Amino acid sequence: MKKIIFASLMLGAVALTAPAHAIDSTGCGLGSMAWRGQSGILPQVAAVTTNGTFGTQTFGITFGTSGCDPNGRVTGGTQKMVLAFLENNLEQFAMDAAAGQGETITTLAGIMNMDEKTVAEKTYQNFAVLFPNENVDAVDVTLKFYQIMKA
Repeated sequence: MKKIIFASLMLGAVALTAPAHAIDSTGCGLGSMAWRGQSGILPQVAAVTTNGTFGTQTFGITFGTSGCDPNGRVTGGTQKMVLAFLENNLEQFAMDAAAGQGETITTLAGIMNMDEKTVAEKTYQNFAVLFPNENVDAVDVTLKFYQIMKA
């Protein structure tokens, strides 16, 4: 019992002395998705604990789910830029994709180095693929968007 109390105190001391400016360094997995966008020590510890307890990060990396890539990358290159943009503009992108035009489509065409008309048409035609329900997240939309644009 003393060991458990000591370990808990040590974990608390480490958590209190860790830099509080880190936004999210938990990578991918269900825990990382559940606490995405929240900064600070507690959400990161909760995300890592969830990933570790349920093995979702390992499963995600193995099968390419939960924002993970089977090659061990969350995103890379152009995908990383698209993800960064969509994390802050997902709702507006959904509206622009449904209309087949808009500023987010113009921006994404620039990021992808593609013709704006082509991006607009593909997002409009594949709206249901990009947004199968109202609970999609930026990681899923980014991966689908990237696949659609490369097809």
